[in-house]
Amino acid sequence: MALIRFFKPTLRRKDMDAVLQTMVDEKIGPGERRKEFLKQLAACLGLKAGVSDRSYPSALATSLKAIGVKAGDKVIVSVLSPEIYRTVIESLGAEMLLADISAETGCLSQESISRAFEKGGSAILLHEPVGQLPLGLDNVRDLGLPIVEDITQSFGSRMVEGSGDDAVVTFAPGRIGDIVVCAFEEDSIISTAGGAAILTKYDSRLDELKKLSAVYSPYNDLPDMNAALGIIQLAGLDALLERRGELYKMFLQSIMKTEHKVFGLKSVDFQSNGYVFPVVVNSRTDDCISFANHHDVSCKRTFSKTVGIHYQERFDLFPNAIGALNRGLSFPLYPFLQQKDTEALNKVLSHLP
Repeated sequence: MALIRFFKPTLRRKDMDAVLQTMVDEKIGPGERRKEFLKQLAACLGLKAGVSDRSYPSALATSLKAIGVKAGDKVIVSVLSPEIYRTVIESLGAEMLLADISAETGCLSQESISRAFEKGGSAILLHEPVGQLPLGLDNVRDLGLPIVEDITQSFGSRMVEGSGDDAVVTFAPGRIGDIVVCAFEEDSIISTAGGAAILTKYDSRLDELKKLSAVYSPYNDLPDMNAALGIIQLAGLDALLERRGELYKMFLQSIMKTEHKVFGLKSVDFQSNGYVFPVVVNSRTDDCISFANHHDVSCKRTFSKTVGIHYQERFDLFPNAIGALNRGLSFPLYPFLQQKDTEALNKVLSHLP
């Protein structure tokens, strides 16, 4: 029997109809749908506006340039950040300054940022892994460091107080960065089959983004075919996030029956976007992966492709991140999981060795 797929884009027939309509209209390149997608996405995040890019790495590079990163600068990044950060930062002639995470959130901590600042850090590229939120950074602005906030994996997560009609969102992705980047790859919450948006709430940053983007326009702009997918998925976002949240809570109950822990935020006010179901195991990762595969469940090391993979023994430098780097595992979580799949996942999670 085949393993349950690890990722599966949440594309429905009506999503493909939206793409078909762009073909019927004979307007598949960058155009009005791209503009509308950016407008809706900015409104969803409470931001002003922005630009698009067909490449996630290019979007990261443009964002860093827009906040003034140049050759010789040191960019502060979490040790759990994706390896592509290294490539992008070094392409600008800058270097990474690795920092530890908060044991509570899995994101950069205020303390680690302050220490990196003292070592010459001049900007922050803020990664929010597997649905986590960078809480506790209320005073980070006091350092005067410009911030690019990458919400690719956290889009849709939030902190909520109260319930029902009285529910109030107290924190959501995109509220910290001078510039906010969100990719739309196959494994993203919103997938347009590639590309990224670069958004901001500041007029001066927007002007700089438009200036940098215009150099390669229209060749770097997101095509309308892709934007059409984004628009239709944004329209159904609430339902998708609700289903992801239900599965996350279900899997959380299962893992709580073991000695293993969910990675990141554990507050009752935290509503995960269900990017994946991440855990930090209290046993050998290879044994857990073999056990899951034996029961037809996919399982991957969460942080095997990060900038910190070469620092798995450096407890002295990254005490909070070492556990996740060495024992972090992720399990499938997406709305199209069938009942037999969720039953298999619950069984594996509740009996994980």
